[in-house]
Amino acid sequence: MRAYLSIGTNMGDRLRNLQNAVDSLKLLPKTAVTEVSPVYETDPWGFEDQENFLNIAVELETELTPESLLGALLGIEAALGRVRLFKNGPRIIDLDLLLFENETVNNDVLVLPHPRMFEREFVLKPLHDLKSMQNNEEIASALNKIESGKARAFDGKII
Repeated sequence: MRAYLSIGTNMGDRLRNLQNAVDSLKLLPKTAVTEVSPVYETDPWGFEDQENFLNIAVELETELTPESLLGALLGIEAALGRVRLFKNGPRIIDLDLLLFENETVNNDVLVLPHPRMFEREFVLKPLHDLKSMQNNEEIASALNKIESGKARAFDGKII
């Protein structure tokens, strides 16, 4: 099954944090990282008195269930030092499960597609850069509606 993630960071060595997250994804069982978007720098969203974020999108192929993948993502966040102090606050790493194949999930643990992904340029811009998403009309249309130029290309690459 194909899954799409958004990964962001605004603390410490931001580029290293993104690479550490992708490296951790590569260690998940029955899961392969198939593509990583270019890196974007974006202004903070929600709580603005903090450093800018670096954001990427990642495409995975996985045999995990959506709930198992979410659990693995939360484990990676914890292992990399994520502490949730307050909503939309600074974070060393944030891994969000955006889409899982064509599945719709709505339970106490997980909502798919991610309920706010179409409101966020820092999610849509890197997501749209993935080869499998470049012709996705829903992503392109949402991006055209909200694109502000606040998601700026960043000189750095995650492999």
